[in-house]
Amino acid sequence: MSSQSAAPRGTAPHGTAPHGLDDAVRVGLGALLAVLAALAAMAVTAALGLWAAGAADLPGGAFWRVVAAVVVLAAGGDVGLAGGAGALARTDAELTAMPLSVSLAGALVLAAGFLRPLRHRAVASAGELLARAAATAALWLAGLAAAASLARHTFTDLLPADSPADLLGDLLGDLLDASPSIGFRADVGSTLLYGLLWVAGVLLLALLVSRRAPLPARLLRYQEPVRPAASAMLSLLLAYVVLGLAVGLVVAATRGHPADTFAVLLLGLPNLVWMALGLGIGASWEGRVEGPFGLPMPHVLDQVLRGPEDTTLDVRSLAAQDGRAWWLIPVAALLLLAAAFAMAARSPARTRLWQHALHLAVAFAATLLVVIPLTRLDARLGLSLLGIFEVEALGGRVSLHPHLWSAVGLALLWGAAAGALGGLLARRVRRPGEATPPPPPGRGG
Repeated sequence: MSSQSAAPRGTAPHGTAPHGLDDAVRVGLGALLAVLAALAAMAVTAALGLWAAGAADLPGGAFWRVVAAVVVLAAGGDVGLAGGAGALARTDAELTAMPLSVSLAGALVLAAGFLRPLRHRAVASAGELLARAAATAALWLAGLAAAASLARHTFTDLLPADSPADLLGDLLGDLLDASPSIGFRADVGSTLLYGLLWVAGVLLLALLVSRRAPLPARLLRYQEPVRPAASAMLSLLLAYVVLGLAVGLVVAATRGHPADTFAVLLLGLPNLVWMALGLGIGASWEGRVEGPFGLPMPHVLDQVLRGPEDTTLDVRSLAAQDGRAWWLIPVAALLLLAAAFAMAARSPARTRLWQHALHLAVAFAATLLVVIPLTRLDARLGLSLLGIFEVEALGGRVSLHPHLWSAVGLALLWGAAAGALGGLLARRVRRPGEATPPPPPGRGG
């Protein structure tokens, strides 16, 4: 009896695409569980972060609608803001942000669920991988569409009670017979488009990063140069998240206001720590904070960026407010070197030093090309009378934009240097494919 005929019913032969009803059901069920687990992880993370931020007291049962909006934003979706204040006044609002703590939670769970059925395989056909990816993507878009349909609400009570802005809002209501209001609404079409790109990117990165995920036979030769570098970059990003989490817990325990700190950790921790990685290698951002609103981030960033004009955010400007910012440079160097060493230790022994440098330079530049734009932030709320006069008490603006291509150029230089040094340090470590000395001439082998 052949090994194929001896295979249990309902399983695909080794390396072939799923076929038959049993296999289709198994693939669909696995994709459904992965998608539900990922959406649940995102919703729980978003809900805890918003609860810590005080959003549980939002009026009109808006809390879960805001949770849905945060999940949509975290999956790359589009949530638009709109407002009104009667015929003679107009509210203007904008929000561009990605809560990366929520994104990371969903991406890790979805990737783990996608890879789990493949964990004992050495090779998988392209058809099988495409079938599993298509099922996962289709179910993901269905779940995202449900979240987008829930992500809509209008707030009419925007201002803290008894504040000067609240008194001004009451005055406007009396004079104009209208109160400032603002609402949010997810755009289902663009959310599904960007959500498709998000899930495709997560699944592709899962296959690139995992050292055990099977690939089609024709792609196996690309494992050696790609996977060690990709895995090292994931380790670098997660190391920054773990380090930031440790620092955040210390801050929450020692400096008071723990709820605010936990809100930042649960909603925007990767936004902060991956920005710290970029700052540590010399990258910079341009931004501004004005009005009564501020960054949901450490106070030192607000100090640097607050003003009527755009300000450059880099290590030097941060250090002018807090000298500990200089530590971002050695931390970046140390963690990048550790990633380079891990990459070299997992690479074949025949890999040359210049190849280590090239692989890490390209991988680090590609990593920053992906994560640095995700730290962008634009938030604006304004009220104008007759379309002419801006009411400053009811408006504000927060913006933060990276200098992307300079960051990518710096990543190439840092990656090349760290890759070469990591390759040197890993020479004494036994690596895959370790070469053995050839036999002496004239002797049988």
